[in-house]
Amino acid sequence: MEKPRVIFMGTPQFSCGILDTLMEMGENVVAVVSQPDRKVGRKQEIQETPVKKAALAYELPVIQPEKIKEAVEDVLAYKPDIIVTCAYGQIIPESILNAPRYHCINVHASLLPKYRGGAPIHWALIHGEKETGITIMYMAKKMDAGDILTQQSIAIENNDTTETMFNKLEKVGKDLLKKTLPLLYEGKCTAIPQIEEEVTFAWNITKEEEFVSFKRDIWTVYNHIRGLISWPVGHGIIEGKKIKLHKVHYEIKEHHDESGKCIGLIDDSFVVACNGGYIYIDELQLEGKAKTKAKDFYHGNGKNLVGKFFD
Repeated sequence: MEKPRVIFMGTPQFSCGILDTLMEMGENVVAVVSQPDRKVGRKQEIQETPVKKAALAYELPVIQPEKIKEAVEDVLAYKPDIIVTCAYGQIIPESILNAPRYHCINVHASLLPKYRGGAPIHWALIHGEKETGITIMYMAKKMDAGDILTQQSIAIENNDTTETMFNKLEKVGKDLLKKTLPLLYEGKCTAIPQIEEEVTFAWNITKEEEFVSFKRDIWTVYNHIRGLISWPVGHGIIEGKKIKLHKVHYEIKEHHDESGKCIGLIDDSFVVACNGGYIYIDELQLEGKAKTKAKDFYHGNGKNLVGKFFD
């Protein structure tokens, strides 16, 4: 008996782990759908999506529609029995959602119904959550609103960033999918509706939200910064200069320094005062320049900012 025909839909690096898992499980992946290749970087060179690269390495056919609703026939031509998605990046039309006999399922990086949307890991950190996790659910017409099949939680440690949580949640997602798919095929999954009163959203980070104000309490500032590491990377502004904050740590300490004030170089870190503590900037990047260690920045022009204030 032929295994169920699987179509995988995903785009960023985080999704690659789910495709890898499907292949490791011996699933009958017949096609992959990903976002179109885009121009990236200063040179605006066309770059394939991480999922497309992974799919081609597995010698799988790849569909990359600009709009998925215009590729319904192309997708359904593969006669999928199930569609597995993870961070694909487009709303999938009902004509696709209703086609597979095992339905469409999504691997989402939050404990739904909290943090529906495209940036759940970022916002969990920015909001100072103590835990997050992976939810596997049926897909619905409404974004991330389908019935929940399985969930697995994981703690967020104080030194975690979006980058470290991506890595941790990728593993959780892979393990949970391995447990969920067999149960789904056997009809042993109980679908639980989401509680709409508990819904929160995690919209994609805007350019305005990349700005970090140091004139707040230490936890709010630290959570904001680490929620944007390593992408899109938050920035502060001082003396009209935009400084990207690539790596930081913090100290909880009562003091009399005004929030936003640059204290100087301490233990090779550029130190900024906040309400209730200090942010230690370890790696930073001036706009238009390469990323650098804080000590190298300080011994360049950074010392001129001591005593100045971030906006």
